[in-house]
Amino acid sequence: MEKDFKIRWNWLKVVYILTIIVAGGLGLATILAPAATTSFLGITCARATYGIVGSVYLAFGILSILGLREPLKFVPVLLLQLTYKTAWLLGVALPLLVQGRLPDSEISTIIIFVIIVALDLIAIPFKWVFSKKPERDLLG
Repeated sequence: MEKDFKIRWNWLKVVYILTIIVAGGLGLATILAPAATTSFLGITCARATYGIVGSVYLAFGILSILGLREPLKFVPVLLLQLTYKTAWLLGVALPLLVQGRLPDSEISTIIIFVIIVALDLIAIPFKWVFSKKPERDLLG
């Protein structure tokens, strides 16, 4: 079934590797050294909230390790990443930018999110994701 679709295997692996490094690294740093990462990133929020964000990022990194082994099986991780980053860019960053209230500290986050969204759009095999699989493939 995979042969019927154009799968960009190298792009998938690059995105998984970047997710491991960026999201996984940030998540691990947030959990192990919250004061240092809070200071470095200039974030002010409740420790519990910051811990949740770090845990989610670490989960993305860990699941992306599995994605290197089974790239198509873990595409939902990339879809979730694409969805939440796009939602943040459109629902949070864009309105703040339009209102002239976007903190300078968020510019680097926007740049990173835009790059990752673009890479996700290139790597994710949308035709494969949205294809209808014959029942015989679903049954085994």
